[in-house]
Order: sequence, then C-alpha cells, then structure tokens
Amino acid sequence: MVKKSPEWKKGPGKLGVLAPLSGSWSAESDSPMGKVSCTREFSPVLHGKYVRLEAIWKFSRGTYEETALYGVDSGKVVFWSFTSDGKRSQGTIANGTDGHAEAICFEAKMPAGLARMIYWPGTGGTMNWAVESRTKKGWRRFTMHVYRRR
Repeated sequence: MVKKSPEWKKGPGKLGVLAPLSGSWSAESDSPMGKVSCTREFSPVLHGKYVRLEAIWKFSRGTYEETALYGVDSGKVVFWSFTSDGKRSQGTIANGTDGHAEAICFEAKMPAGLARMIYWPGTGGTMNWAVESRTKKGWRRFTMHVYRRR
C-alpha cells in the first residue's frame, strides 16, 4: 500500500483535485538551453469557478511564460493553456497513476502527438512536475522539475 502524502490532500468539488497545487512554487534545473528557474503559481479565480496557473521560466537568454485556466467542462476537469511564444493547448484530466499513485495528470493532443503533464508529491513537501510524450512503448519523460513552496 502506498503511503499518502498529508500535504497532498484534495479539496471539495471537481476542482478540488487541484488543491495540492495551490500556492506559489519554484524550481531550478538544467535544460538544453542552460540553467532555468521556474515559478508556478496556482490560484482560484472568477469566484472559484477556475484555477489560474501563471508559470514563468527564466533562462539566461530570456523568459518564457504560460497562463493556463483549469475548469470544468462537460463534467470533466480541463485546461486551456496560452504561452508567450503564441502557442496554445487544451486537454483533460487523465489517469497518471502509472507514474505515481497520487498523480494529478492532464493529457493534451499536440501537433507531435499525445502529451501529458503530471504532478505528484515529492519528499519534504516538494512537488514533482514532468512533461511526457506518448510513444509505442509508453510514456517518454523529457522534462522534470522538483518544486518547493515559495
């Protein structure tokens, strides 16, 4: 049996699944573009009908930003994401328990195929985040960060 993380407690309602992500988080990592620092801030908006994500990636050569809204459509938790390079995506909540028993996972159809982002509890109150692409052999992880509360 997997021990549940006390910090990873879901809230009420359909959007309650996002409660563990609430607040401001930061991570530092290596990337193909050099060192990157990233912040992710999740907050309820529009009278709690949506959760907004503001993500900022800072590289030595510039900044990349994302604004996403998570909400409920046709009874499912969904997201709409908009990025500073002019791209956008949308997807739905999915089962990510193959990555971790308490995973919060979203899948989206992208030009290159099916992708997912997955959040799961780390040690000492941290949060793990990864982006993966679907291959014939399963999921291939190409980005992962470990976030700490700010």
